[in-house]
Amino acid sequence: MTTDRFLDMDDQSAAAAVFTAKGIDVTPNKDQGVIKVVKRQGDNGDRPMIGDKVTLHYTGKLLSGKKFDCSRQRKEPFCFNVGKGQVLKAWDIGVLSMRRGEVCTLLCKPEYAYGSAGNPDKIPPNSSVVFEMELLNFEGEVLSEDGGIIRRIKVKGDGYSNPNDGANVDGIHVEGRCGDRLFDCRDVSFTVGQGEDKGIPLGVDRAMDKMQKGECCLLQLKPKYGFGNEGKPEFKIGPDKEIAYEVTLKDFTRAKESWEMDLSEKLELTAAVKSKGNQYVKAGRYHQAVIQYQRIISWLELECGSGMEQYKKIQDYVMTAHLNLALCFLRLKEFSQVVDNCNKVIEQDASNEKALYRRGEARLLRNEYNLALLDFQRVLEVNPSNRAARGQISKCQNKMKEHQAQEKMIYANMFQKFAERDSKVCKHSLRHIFPFPLLSFV
Repeated sequence: MTTDRFLDMDDQSAAAAVFTAKGIDVTPNKDQGVIKVVKRQGDNGDRPMIGDKVTLHYTGKLLSGKKFDCSRQRKEPFCFNVGKGQVLKAWDIGVLSMRRGEVCTLLCKPEYAYGSAGNPDKIPPNSSVVFEMELLNFEGEVLSEDGGIIRRIKVKGDGYSNPNDGANVDGIHVEGRCGDRLFDCRDVSFTVGQGEDKGIPLGVDRAMDKMQKGECCLLQLKPKYGFGNEGKPEFKIGPDKEIAYEVTLKDFTRAKESWEMDLSEKLELTAAVKSKGNQYVKAGRYHQAVIQYQRIISWLELECGSGMEQYKKIQDYVMTAHLNLALCFLRLKEFSQVVDNCNKVIEQDASNEKALYRRGEARLLRNEYNLALLDFQRVLEVNPSNRAARGQISKCQNKMKEHQAQEKMIYANMFQKFAERDSKVCKHSLRHIFPFPLLSFV
């Protein structure tokens, strides 16, 4: 008897018994809450891990055989992050047991499906349900906007707290691999945002704020989040190499959030964090420097202080942090961020020479020649002896001339092509009007 046939049986308890006899209990505590029958074996290889984005087709039925949902009828597969509580409990359990390409049927008890409430007009209260599922694909969870950090969770952590910037990470275990070669295996402690000091790559440092105590995860890191174009000679890692880290977070102590500190604490920490950021800039570690300067802004941008002297001190810290961020983003070629941070300074000080100059540099590199020219001209109004700004003005003017020459050439070629096309169309039309050669009369 197949699983499809028994779904049409009138005796639903008999149907469940047949399913149980044929299937495997995939629940962690083996309470037969989710019974799985494999209809088609999947590919050899790994299974989805917690947090993976999975893509699948499914059909949901009652034990009577009545269909209540089907992704194929919508002609669109369903996607979700498995093990994150985004779907029915039975789905999280069942999908984690599947392989890519596998087709299976899951018998799900009410407590793993729609519970005592059921689903109005579709599923009666306290109903067991059946899902046929085909796992099309799965991929790791993307932690960075550019896809440079991919996480796959091997062991889920405890609680809901995560390390924040400035947190002390105690006794973390890391294993780093490049291809099949293990190049790093150790227990290490560090401050989040300063992992570079202990040889921890940027991607591992940045993944900390997504991890929980006790979690073990795999991190796939693009070169930008690994060891970049410099590589890591002590680990025998060449430039621009993708690497992977297995990370186990044993314990951590969170840093105080902004709302947990008074102004005096913030100002005391700001001096040390600014110094750390400056060290990273001098070392060319611009990503790490950005983390430090952004902490300063998060602490102080809404503070006013208790007097003019304290207010000025706060504003000096905030404006310096924005200017330093603009410098870092300029080196990282993130020109929109440069402009944004310079704008913040110019809003407070319209004649700030550094902000105007760095904004001009970013605009020039974005080919916004007119805007860049205005910024460099404004720099000269503020400081007529700024020779660098004069040089940039000449560069802007030359770029504008080149751009205008290119536009003229493009339009000239365009008009020539139009003229040639029109000439061909005209000749073709004349052939239709005068199909024979025209006679000349004397």
